[in-house]
Amino acid sequence: MSLSPSLEFVLVTRLRAAGCVFAEDEARLIVSAARTSDELASMLDRRVAGVPLEHVLGWAEFCGLRIEVDPRVFVPRRRTAFLVEQAAALACPHAVVVDLCCGSGAVGAALADTLDGIELYAVDIDLAAVRCARRNLAEPVRVFEGDLYAPLPTALRGRIDVLVANAPYVPTDAIRLMPPEARFHEPRVSLDGGADGLDIQRRVTAGARDWLAPGGHLLIETSASQAPLTAEAFAEAGLTTRIETSEDVGATVVVGTNPG
Repeated sequence: MSLSPSLEFVLVTRLRAAGCVFAEDEARLIVSAARTSDELASMLDRRVAGVPLEHVLGWAEFCGLRIEVDPRVFVPRRRTAFLVEQAAALACPHAVVVDLCCGSGAVGAALADTLDGIELYAVDIDLAAVRCARRNLAEPVRVFEGDLYAPLPTALRGRIDVLVANAPYVPTDAIRLMPPEARFHEPRVSLDGGADGLDIQRRVTAGARDWLAPGGHLLIETSASQAPLTAEAFAEAGLTTRIETSEDVGATVVVGTNPG
């Protein structure tokens, strides 16, 4: 659909009244995605009601890719591009890469787009996310439903070169402080990291050395305040550890290497 001045005014006015900071940009995106006037009205109503823009559009922009995002699936954050950058810098051509807690598959898709010929696997415990990831990750990528390492082929033990995890790391009591878009429209399993936010990270870390190749790397996105505790868990698991940060996007990644 085309965006006439009068239509743009109506959309922008409603979006701005609903608290959308970038109302003009959102209006253009919604109009470009709508195929009929009825669909446009429905999409606008959903956005005004607080549904995340990515769920309204059906996709999110991530690392220059258009990632399909279904309702009730975690929306990839822009800061997670830093996790992709750090992982890509450590991966050699044809590396074996595993994306745990993959959600929509955004991290895996970005790594596959960046790196040549990697052998990529992805895992998530949420079936809705797995279905979404299977659309975003082209064959021969294998996407598994299950709890962390449990569904991975045993043949991958000791072979993984790069293991990335954007595991949930919001402390349980802090979820109530998150924006309504996340609290009401993203699955709790993709947000809740337990009392201190590190429950899933610790489980990922504890199992990593069984799966990493000698010299293989584990990378986990976390917050700046949690990073020291995440790094401590890495060290306890026998990984050599460092913390990488990006002030530009407000991102923190803990990187561990299996000494072999």
